Amino acid sequence: MREVLSRFLRWVVAPAIEPGLRSQAVVSCAVRVLLGLFWVTNVGWKTPPDFGQSEKSGLFVYTSHAVENPVFAPYSFLVENVVLPAFVAFGWGVLVAETLLAVMLLTGAWVRLAALLGMAQSVAIGLSVAATPNEWPWAYWLMIAVHALVLVSPAGRLLGVDGVRAGVSPARTLGRVAGVLAVLVGVVTAIRGLGDPLSGRGPTLQVARLAVSLGEYNLLGGLLLVLIGVLVLVASTGSRRSAALVAAALGVVAALLTYVQLAARGAPLLGGTPSSAAVFLAAAAVAALLARASGRAREDATTPPSPRHRQETT
Repeated sequence: MREVLSRFLRWVVAPAIEPGLRSQAVVSCAVRVLLGLFWVTNVGWKTPPDFGQSEKSGLFVYTSHAVENPVFAPYSFLVENVVLPAFVAFGWGVLVAETLLAVMLLTGAWVRLAALLGMAQSVAIGLSVAATPNEWPWAYWLMIAVHALVLVSPAGRLLGVDGVRAGVSPARTLGRVAGVLAVLVGVVTAIRGLGDPLSGRGPTLQVARLAVSLGEYNLLGGLLLVLIGVLVLVASTGSRRSAALVAAALGVVAALLTYVQLAARGAPLLGGTPSSAAVFLAAAAVAALLARASGRAREDATTPPSPRHRQETT
């Protein structure tokens, strides 16, 4: 039993790059990115510090549905007696989990682990709200099923950290795509934020009718995202490790600053939401990958070949 569990855990953290048709890799990559966008959008209204508890809104209301409209009695008991009494801690846990899901799925990092986490989160959401009036219970079955399909697919082979980890996809390609997207998102939001440059909540970048959101940014937030994107592109052109490290640091600082200001009920300096923080963290993750790849390339270039290697090449 221990050996089976150990093999399963090794499989979960291994790169999701199963061999097969390229069309399978393309479609599974698209589904992974779509799920990442789903979680980026979904995390946007998980707002600290109390996640809607004081105003009886947001996450607090949806979680309370598990008690008011029970789906599964033991789960309702758990929510009523454990979750709601410690709701702020629970809210932070949900925020962290869904942010990790967004970042891991968008960047293709540890895809199988993300898929398992997504399945668990989908089950929890379904058990909370599936019996609520006007809800469609099949939505939660479909959420579970899509994550299960990603779990057993080569979803990390293309444009993913998993592909880079396995050596089947270059870090530069992922960096270029991520850099271009960051610049585009930053430019659009910066232009939209010109009317109110330091608004506490910048314009929302979303397709309203399709309910897809990449967060909110004011002028400063948009320009910072442009800068991060440019640095990622610079890092993608060669061994520019310093550019990648600066981009990663800026992305992490921007996300943390957003969380701190939201938790303090202040106006975010970058006009952001938890969705914006997830986007900054995704850009930071790609930048960190580029920095690591650049560092390895530099080590390989400076490490002299072993005597055996010299003999084999002569």
